Amino acid sequence: MTPTSADLLITGCTVLLHDDHEHIGFRDDAAIVVRDGVVESVTSAAAVDGIAAAERVDARGQVALPGLINCHTHAPMAALRGLAEDLPTEEWFNDVVWPVESNLAAKDVELGARLACAEMIRGGVTCFADHYFAMDEVAAVVAECGIRAHLGEAYFSSQGPQGRERSLEFALRHRGGAGGRITTALAPHAPYTVTDSDLAATAELALAHDLPVHLHAAENRDQTDTSLARHGVTPVEVLDRTGILDTDVLIAHGTGIVERDLPVLERAQGRTAVATAPRGYLKFAWPTTTPVRALRDIGVPVGLATDGAASNNSLDVWESMALTSLIQKSTTGDPRWLTSRQALHHATLQSARAVGLGEIVGGIAPGRRADIILVDLTGPHTQPVHDLAATLVHSARSSDVRTTIVDGRILMRDRELLTLDVPAVVRELGERMPGLLDRSHGRRIQEYDT
Repeated sequence: MTPTSADLLITGCTVLLHDDHEHIGFRDDAAIVVRDGVVESVTSAAAVDGIAAAERVDARGQVALPGLINCHTHAPMAALRGLAEDLPTEEWFNDVVWPVESNLAAKDVELGARLACAEMIRGGVTCFADHYFAMDEVAAVVAECGIRAHLGEAYFSSQGPQGRERSLEFALRHRGGAGGRITTALAPHAPYTVTDSDLAATAELALAHDLPVHLHAAENRDQTDTSLARHGVTPVEVLDRTGILDTDVLIAHGTGIVERDLPVLERAQGRTAVATAPRGYLKFAWPTTTPVRALRDIGVPVGLATDGAASNNSLDVWESMALTSLIQKSTTGDPRWLTSRQALHHATLQSARAVGLGEIVGGIAPGRRADIILVDLTGPHTQPVHDLAATLVHSARSSDVRTTIVDGRILMRDRELLTLDVPAVVRELGERMPGLLDRSHGRRIQEYDT
């Protein structure tokens, strides 16, 4: 039955829809009815004539998509964008990033998070999974600006048991925050910076408190080779023997996942997901990428990500979607894989599943939270449209996102940010840069040695 009133009414758009067989399709001349932050119905534009709405968006000529999800990033590192360029991974960490991060103050984290959230909202990202330090500041920014987030306080074993305890305290304190827009995870950094005993303790805490785990593992092939040489097991096998794979775990990157890891991950099917951020792998000249096809074959969802702007220079998930499709074609030698529709599935439902929100967001359907973006395809670079999915993946850009909605609230309308003041953030961040970038102290928060 068509409602007689709505909080938000979006009319005249083409809507991306999912069916029960994990296929996507499009409905033209549609309308989306939103009430209490939830999609109440997707119907025809004609069916909503006469409906009263507190807010309306005329979306003629635009495509409504589920909001994009950035499945692994370090939002405050937007403050370090472009700082460590053209370096191998070890020098990037040891000579620049980890020395600078030893200077981090809570204010730096807050400002970096504000800048990142503004960039993501403008790029059609409605949810991000973050893994960093001083995460109380990030949670406060999320609550204020209206975006959705999956947050974890990162820790190393070098911090002692206090690091793990802070990660747990953060997760418990902020779980369900911002009116339910914040979910949380335990966030050990990686198997090469967190001991087996700490990983095992983390797994026990995750199961005891019903918390997921978000960490880096098998980031690149060097890490896997080094782990095999030193310990006789791969990083994925470390996660298995320490119980991490018995939890709901999100693995960042996984370009070092090898053939022997696949049966291990398959046994953990339903509890494990991987986030891929291909731009950074190209930039670091890593020889492999996330084995998306092999993971899909064993039932492991792969979500799209950007990593932090210090390595990626961008928080553009739209670009990650296109690169994932292109790189998979190249590495598999098969132009039929990854198709545009498959890429859109990774960007929507699979990414939602990766961050544990597969029943809540990732689709535009009755009962799901109204996390919606409207994309304008009238530009010359998106015309004519012969295949709408291909146009969205390979021709459209993040700058074509006109409107971003989270929980039924409009955060950007006609490219105007409504909840963040970017010039003020940039000014304040600029004032803090000299202190943040000082490396004369010779410290670093950790040693990269894989």
